[in-house]
Amino acid sequence: MSKSTTALLLTLASALALSACSQEPAAPGAEAGETTASVMSESKPHPVPTAPAGNVDLSGIEKAEDGKTIAEIFAGKDQLEGEAVVFRGKVVKVNAGIMGKNWLHVRDGSGEEGTNDLTVTTVDVLPKVGDTVLVAGPVGRNVDFGMGYEYDVIIEDAEVTVE
Repeated sequence: MSKSTTALLLTLASALALSACSQEPAAPGAEAGETTASVMSESKPHPVPTAPAGNVDLSGIEKAEDGKTIAEIFAGKDQLEGEAVVFRGKVVKVNAGIMGKNWLHVRDGSGEEGTNDLTVTTVDVLPKVGDTVLVAGPVGRNVDFGMGYEYDVIIEDAEVTVE
């Protein structure tokens, strides 16, 4: 299969997965096949994401040994692209089972708005909001999954350890 065909199939699969996020049933009297989202939401709804936890206590989080803070990762994003990093933080939001991965938002108390919340994907573990985690994985830059899901900085396929 060519790279362009693979990329097209991945884009279509992503669009279908994201369009199925509606948890609302089809409107009364809706015709079959009217919308993919309503049909898919009736058969198997998308997992409900946790709301961002504004009350997660970020005090006392120690920097990982030989690691970085989230602010340092954002500040060095161009130099760190493709490089493995390690950091410690607390999970402030969880989206489970999207595109075959668990999506976490992790904060450590460093950085300002826009550079204080790092998105992490993993398949290994599903921590809860408020868990302290040690994250190890490569820094991704300018990742665009389509449908408005763009990440200036992301850690994909990370090893996540709940401490």
